[in-house]
Amino acid sequence: MIDLTNARILISNDDGIDAPGIKLLERLAREFSDDVWVIAPSMEQSGAGHSLTLRRPLRIHKRDERHYAVDGTPTDCVLLSLQQVMRETPPDIVLSGINRGGNLGEDVTYSGTIAAAMEATLLDVPAIAFSQYFSGEMIDWTVAEKHLTDVVATLVKTSWPKGVLINVNFPEQEARCGARVQIATQGQRKIGDHIAERLDPRGEPYYWVGEILSELPEDPNADLRVIEQGNISVTPISLDFTHYETYDKLTKAFP
Repeated sequence: MIDLTNARILISNDDGIDAPGIKLLERLAREFSDDVWVIAPSMEQSGAGHSLTLRRPLRIHKRDERHYAVDGTPTDCVLLSLQQVMRETPPDIVLSGINRGGNLGEDVTYSGTIAAAMEATLLDVPAIAFSQYFSGEMIDWTVAEKHLTDVVATLVKTSWPKGVLINVNFPEQEARCGARVQIATQGQRKIGDHIAERLDPRGEPYYWVGEILSELPEDPNADLRVIEQGNISVTPISLDFTHYETYDKLTKAFP
């Protein structure tokens, strides 16, 4: 269990260090502790996934004693945080987000928000990723602002094992009786992306990946359904991708 009142908290994201979501997360984190650090991408890195920059040098731009911008991915940010900037005083927990938009279903494989939490988890630091779902043109942070601290407080009291990160999504609007926390599975919805083909000024085709075209899963405990119902989805995600049933079958097939 983490004592948040004495915790050193590291915050990162994929929307960039100046994004409104990370500023809100920092403000909420300071309700727990004064020892809050923000080390995040200098520019938006949405969809970067768990990518690591290997073919060019990375630069860390110090804004003040506890705010640093990195010209790299969310993974780069957490790696440099733990092995360089905060090497002598490592964080007790990493909070990633609050992402502008949900990270549900297959989103977790693309999300830089999840990737920051994933990198922390690989380095044995507990991590929680936060996302605020929205469907229109404007995002409302009200639900995240209202419930995030309570969710964090309960999670750290419960604790979770190494190799597992926690993915939290807040609904756009609360259910009629108020949003409740629902432990959710990772849903599946990917049928196909909407890809628009257009022509550039020289007549050459280019492609723009758009929204996912799909139906919601039937499982009422799937994160996608939980959010649709106006509740807060909390999904524990294991970094061990091994499918053990198939593992057993293949072990017998290749004695």
